[in-house]
Order: sequence, then structure tokens, then C-alpha cells
Amino acid sequence: MSPSWTTPSASDGTSSSWLVHGLLAGATIVAAAGAYAVISTSRSAKFRSRVIGIIPARFSSSRFQGKPLVPILGKPMIQRIWERAKLATTIDKLVVATDDDRIAEICLGFGADVIMTSESCRSGTERCTEALQKLREKFDIVVNIQVDEPLIEPEIIDGVVKALQAAPDAVFSTAVTSLKPEDASDPNRVKCVVDTHGYAIYFSRGLIPYNKSGNVNRNFPYFLHLGIQSYDAKFLKIYPELSPTLLQLEEDLEQLKVLENGYKMKVIKVDHDAHGVYTSEDVEKIEALMRERNLS
Repeated sequence: MSPSWTTPSASDGTSSSWLVHGLLAGATIVAAAGAYAVISTSRSAKFRSRVIGIIPARFSSSRFQGKPLVPILGKPMIQRIWERAKLATTIDKLVVATDDDRIAEICLGFGADVIMTSESCRSGTERCTEALQKLREKFDIVVNIQVDEPLIEPEIIDGVVKALQAAPDAVFSTAVTSLKPEDASDPNRVKCVVDTHGYAIYFSRGLIPYNKSGNVNRNFPYFLHLGIQSYDAKFLKIYPELSPTLLQLEEDLEQLKVLENGYKMKVIKVDHDAHGVYTSEDVEKIEALMRERNLS
């Protein structure tokens, strides 16, 4: 079943949007409103057409040591990410970028392509940049697929690629979903605000927007940032040359360096029950969810 494209009704509250009915139950993607929200399939075939997906993975982590290799119902988490990403239809090549031999060995064992990168990479984006430089093939778009979301929908990966293809003024695209009220104060759940044309305004570990009462407004559509983003390959080559910015360092969010330097970032809104793995406790939660949904 291929994705079907429909125009939302007036009740959607947007002047122009797109909707993808995914292959998996409940996997729908709705783009933020704006001039570039409608994806032109004819232009997409020519503009930024070659796409590589890169899964940056490091063993050392202050929050969760060895996270890519943690078992999720018997499979390493990075294998689950790989298998989901392989289902995306827009990706021409998929690789794992790592600086750790243990991760490389496991990935090679389940058939993944691996590129070894240096330990000096300060972020997943920098690791993607180094991996891209080591490839002989040329690509127009690089998709950074983080290991935090082992249940990421392949339709979401396709969605951020098509959003960037349809927005020539953007160098970056990403996805958000609805933020659950119970996650409002969790600094591991990154929040995002978007303008009326579907471009990112700001990302924060704190709740944004923040109202005068200091309480979560249960009627407000807060956005949770998902760990999936795509970059224009030419921009990615200059990204490491950009100096770290004050907001980026304060929030510890690499997306802010893009915005602070004046570049545009396209955002799509997706209907996705996000279950990121940031701590060991999150592993138990996601395994319980998978058992409940009979996902092997």
C-alpha cells in the first residue's frame, strides 16, 4: 500500500497541509501550514533527489552508557532502528556511523553497512558530516536517524525528506508530535515552537510557550521534537565550521546553532506516539508497549 495524499478539511485549521496514510496502523503525518507544506512530487523527483540515511551511534553517554546495544525484546536497539529505517522509501543508502568497535561488530552481524568515525565528534550531526565525507557517492540529502526512537515510523523518515525537497529555502527539516502533559517538565523531551509557515522558531528543554500561570495549558497544542532530521548535504559540509552559539550551548541542542546562524528549518507535524529511550527505565516502558501491541 503506497501513501495516499489528501487535502485536509477546513476543520484542520490550516490553509495548506498534507496527510500521509502510513503502512502501519496509526502512522499519519500532517505537515505544518504554509506555502511549502504541499509537496510537489514532480519537483521532488529532481530537487535534492539522492538521499542517504545515517544512524549515528556512540557507546559512551553520560545518561545511558551503551544505549545503542541495549536489548529491546531480544534485539539490540540499533538493530530495531535499522530495520525500521530500511522500510523508508525515500532513502537510497543506509549506514551506521560509529566510533566504537563493539557497535560496529553488532551492526555488521545483522547486515548493516558501517562507517567508522572519530571519537572527537561532539554531536550526531558532526558524526553524520564525517560519515558523508568518507563516502565516495554523492548525496543531496542526509537523514540523521537517532537511536533514541526504536519504534520510529518509516513514513516519518519519508516525511522529513519530502518536506526538505519541497522547501528550497530550508537547509534542515525535522518532525514534531503532540507533547503529553506528563512530559512537559522532562528535559529529555525537547519542545519546539513553529511559525505559521511551518518553520521552526525555537527548541527548548523547558516548556515552550510558557504562560503567565506557570502551568501546563491542557488546551494548547505543545509540540515534542522527535529524533529525526534531514539536512541539505551542502549545508552539512559547512555545519561543523559554524561556531557554537550561546543558545545551543545553554540548551545543549544542536538545532539551535542552525537557527541562530539564520538558516531556515522546515517542520512537519506527525501523529506519532513517541517512546524515546533516554534512560534504562524507558527500556521497560517500550518493551511493555511492544508486548501490548504484539510487536516482535
